[in-house]
Amino acid sequence: MIFSFPPRPTHCASVGRGNPISHTNAQTRRMVFAKMSTSAAGVHAPSAPSASQASRPTVEPNITEPNIPELNVPEPNIPNLVVSAADHPSIQQAIDACASLGGGTVTVPEGVWHTGPLHLKSRIRLNVEAGARVEFSADREDYLPPVFTRWEGLECWNYSPLVYARDCEDVALTGEGELVGHGEAWWDWKRTQAAGSNALYDMAAAGVPVDDRVFGTEEAALRPSFVQFIGCRRVLIEGVTVLDGPQWTLHPVYCDDVVVRGVTVRTAGPNTDGLNPDSCANVLIERCSFDTGDDCIAVNAGMNEDGWRVGRPCENIVIRDCAMTGGHAAIAIGSAVSGGIGNVHVHDCTMRGVMRGVRVKSMRGRGGYVSDLTFERLSIRDVDTVALDVNMFYDTTTVEPKSAAPTDLERVAFRDIDIAGAPLGICLKGLPERPLEGIVLDDIRCAADDGMTCTDVEGLAVRDVACTHAADTTATTTEQER
Repeated sequence: MIFSFPPRPTHCASVGRGNPISHTNAQTRRMVFAKMSTSAAGVHAPSAPSASQASRPTVEPNITEPNIPELNVPEPNIPNLVVSAADHPSIQQAIDACASLGGGTVTVPEGVWHTGPLHLKSRIRLNVEAGARVEFSADREDYLPPVFTRWEGLECWNYSPLVYARDCEDVALTGEGELVGHGEAWWDWKRTQAAGSNALYDMAAAGVPVDDRVFGTEEAALRPSFVQFIGCRRVLIEGVTVLDGPQWTLHPVYCDDVVVRGVTVRTAGPNTDGLNPDSCANVLIERCSFDTGDDCIAVNAGMNEDGWRVGRPCENIVIRDCAMTGGHAAIAIGSAVSGGIGNVHVHDCTMRGVMRGVRVKSMRGRGGYVSDLTFERLSIRDVDTVALDVNMFYDTTTVEPKSAAPTDLERVAFRDIDIAGAPLGICLKGLPERPLEGIVLDDIRCAADDGMTCTDVEGLAVRDVACTHAADTTATTTEQER
């Protein structure tokens, strides 16, 4: 199905198949499509509903709406003790001293601080005060010995993240200061990581025990995350500015009850995503700002066979009141979805100058599922490719999958969204053997060069979608036509 704009006719057909149906009506009207599929004979839809049916405030009854999570995320309980890093030889020694006393807040006062990796402990808050600038070492050897981690969805032992906590409870990174990762010391490994990433994937696919997947070498060239909490409960990241890490920036893995609030992330290097919730549960992300070298926020749940083995979904995620600029996508779901992703609610966010606004992505070989996603009250401006992209033919991956297992995708809703400036407004692309199901487009105002492409979708409800060509002011939609 392709929707475009006057003076060009609007087409409604599967891409490259069937005979398009042209519409040139300029008046914006309500659209409802239900149980739509593509075939060699073209697009098939049920008979047009009556006018009274078309005006109903709900989508067709055969479309099940996504479940929206209601989160009540507890924040860390930190003891009242305060320890200043100025009273110890290093920040890490201050953390260790505070932990030995039962926990508390370690303050990093104003000034420039040089450090290697910082390993947090349970009941510790690291508070980087206004005017403090924590500069992390550019010497890769400082991040050894290897620690347990998840690298792009695959478990292994690798270089320590710059800030790291494993199996902790009540742990926080806060303050108004800056963390500087000097990622440029690592970014050249993007060109040489193929051998190491393929070796890791081969081990994972073959079932090699995780303790035998030991990397942390220049030859393997697997860059660490900047901030990683793994296996933790009650995590808070608030207020800090995080600049230019080696790879993914904020990376909670296997964590329950995570709050990320008022954080600023600025990155320029390859694969420097801003925030990657990875097989976590109950995550609140609010009032954050991102300008990144890759996806601003990417929700993940493990890669291929290793994701299936771990079997831990990423679920109950709320993202609200955030601003995204730059990067490959403002909000990405996947493509590492093998453990399953469900119950994600994104609302009241602004996206400017990104390659894509919202990108839900997977590919053959990922397996897993994606379900119950709701995106609403979004403002998307000046994107390079697609504003809203749901695509099961994602064609970029660090390692090639060894299977063709498809991803199940169902119940995805886009509501009350403004799009201005894009080559393509909406792209919906399922797999022939596993079509997309339960997609809702409701109250979308789209100014783009082309409106929508749609391939291999079953169960598509469209309502109050007004499209204009980027150079025109004329709106065009369809009205319940076959």
